[in-house]
Amino acid sequence: MSDNPTSTTDSVDFGYRSVPRAEKAGMVRAVFESVAPKYDLMNDIMSLGVHRVWKHIFVSDLDPRPHHQLLDLAGGTGDISFGWLGQGGGKVLLSDINPAMLSVGRDRAMNKGLVGDIAFLVVDAERVPLPDRSVDRVSIAFGLRNCTDKDAVLAEARRVLKPGGRFLCLEFSKVQVAALTPIYDAWSFKALPRIGQWVAKDGDSYQYLAESIRTFPDQARLAAMMRQAGFARVSVRNLSGGIAAIHAGWRL
Repeated sequence: MSDNPTSTTDSVDFGYRSVPRAEKAGMVRAVFESVAPKYDLMNDIMSLGVHRVWKHIFVSDLDPRPHHQLLDLAGGTGDISFGWLGQGGGKVLLSDINPAMLSVGRDRAMNKGLVGDIAFLVVDAERVPLPDRSVDRVSIAFGLRNCTDKDAVLAEARRVLKPGGRFLCLEFSKVQVAALTPIYDAWSFKALPRIGQWVAKDGDSYQYLAESIRTFPDQARLAAMMRQAGFARVSVRNLSGGIAAIHAGWRL
């Protein structure tokens, strides 16, 4: 399905299903409202804890500096924002379209004593209420695949970046090691929904999450979308054999 805002297509993917474009955001919101209380625990289970390593690498690639401000899109429970501050970054705008996810992030920030360094914003990543050229870094980790109009998200990320600013996306991607594929598929489609039902009492949401990974643009396609949005020096860094990837681009 096309995510191009100029497309005349009235339906988009929701996992392996095709749903009306206008309904996807609400359906995704319902998924994350359901999983929010157990989101961090399920991330550990889903990735066998490896997501923590991926996020540490991602935050390091953001190159946190005290005088730089980060816009963390689809920041949810705050892992990237906390990592940015922990590595010496400046103020953070932690945003998410889902108030339930953001509430978990706010509670975690309070427990860590970081509330003064973070502003919390309920924001649709496709329509960011910030001025042009206003932040130094924009991040989105495991959130872009859930957005209805991915091209709009990329355009907004570039718009709000200052010249010389950088956008980074951490997302599940296409496995590059053939031997991993059957193992990864079995884990995604057989194990995860069952674990989701057992831990979070919601197997359907984790079935959607597994499907959404497979329908997300692969490394080359996402890199092309970023170039089309105007990013320069676009790069791709595969993690764990391509199970996840970091895409980065500059606003020059």
